[in-house]
Amino acid sequence: MKERLQKIIATAGLASRRRAEKLITEGRVSVNNVIITRLGEKADTQKDVIRVDDRIISTERTKYYIALNKPAGFVTTLHDPQKRPTIVDLLNGVPERVYPVGRLDYNSRGLLILTNDGNFAQRIQHPRFQKSKLYKVKIQGHLSKEQIKQLTKGIKAGDDFFKPENLRVEKVNDQSCWLRLTLREGKNRIVRRGFEAIGCRVAHLVREAIGDLGLESLKEGEWRHLTRKEIGQLLDNRDRQKR
Repeated sequence: MKERLQKIIATAGLASRRRAEKLITEGRVSVNNVIITRLGEKADTQKDVIRVDDRIISTERTKYYIALNKPAGFVTTLHDPQKRPTIVDLLNGVPERVYPVGRLDYNSRGLLILTNDGNFAQRIQHPRFQKSKLYKVKIQGHLSKEQIKQLTKGIKAGDDFFKPENLRVEKVNDQSCWLRLTLREGKNRIVRRGFEAIGCRVAHLVREAIGDLGLESLKEGEWRHLTRKEIGQLLDNRDRQKR
């Protein structure tokens, strides 16, 4: 079956789709010894010989499904122009290029899923699944009853809508408090932006679970392979998270 070249290259784990498009327009991709520079060209991995920089690529490879406990101070990307530490620096021993399913910002910590299985990643991120994500959040100051009511109803956070579920106060300090909440959708920095919208600054943010998958005993900076059962649960569109 023929597919777009940039998808084939991304599936083979050589580059993201955006990077694959650049490789094509730079003339670094060939199909059956013919250099391709136009986007939109297709090929069949079962019949055609596809090369990137004269290296034959194959989509037949071991698939990896990884849980990582991301520390603060790492960016959720495979390459950072600002030369900051990336999650790649934490993945010693992973022989294939894997990419994150979703994101955590530079200062946030907690659970990330990584894979080289494009179909798995797309299914997990599809809105139909709406996998719940459990967060532990420390904010400066305290929430009033009115603010809790606002958040429960949902508020505008820029162009997005922030509506946490199961919001509860876990611990109150003199000048801060710890909260737990669940989200169904993951917009960029939505938790931080949501609390900023009601005048509260997030001091710490930890993602503790995605669906039924939790951090458990995984220490910061450590990763492990997902079990078959965990992969199946993540692909199940029934969300049974109870934490």
